Amino acid sequence: MRRLMLALVTVLSIATTTNGEAADLENTLYIDLEHGRVVIEMLPDVAPKHVERIKELAREGFYDGVVFHRVIPGFMAQTGDPTGTGRGGSKKSDLPAEFSNTPFERGTVGMARTQNPNSANSQFFIMFDQGSFLNGQYTVWGQVTEGMEHVDAIATGEPPRNPDKMVTVQVAADAKD
Repeated sequence: MRRLMLALVTVLSIATTTNGEAADLENTLYIDLEHGRVVIEMLPDVAPKHVERIKELAREGFYDGVVFHRVIPGFMAQTGDPTGTGRGGSKKSDLPAEFSNTPFERGTVGMARTQNPNSANSQFFIMFDQGSFLNGQYTVWGQVTEGMEHVDAIATGEPPRNPDKMVTVQVAADAKD
């Protein structure tokens, strides 16, 4: 009976991605935009403190309704500032850099910061294309695995005239749908 219960719990805790691989729901982020869902595989082995911060803020509802305030075609879409100006963040302390060898490619999610490498807080960006000039200079904490077409559809500008927003942001393990 105990083995049956363990097997049932295991089956219920594993989701399957579109390519048939098991997804780690605790390290998967859902960003629901007005035009669809973006699924991000978070990388706790690469940037554990940044992944923990993103999950903490998502679970607090911090990102819900926050706009993409800086969207540069061919480069990236930036969000995570509740003021929508690019100058705000959470009330939590800034994070130390967790630079790695993980390259900035299409769909890579990195943490925004000031000129101080240890100033990341809540803002992040999703790459439209590769950005090797960012490698080793910014913390990579995730990779888009589904919904990149929705990222491509985000209104451009610095700031966009009619900015898109993150309707809801959830850790997949907590998702209601």
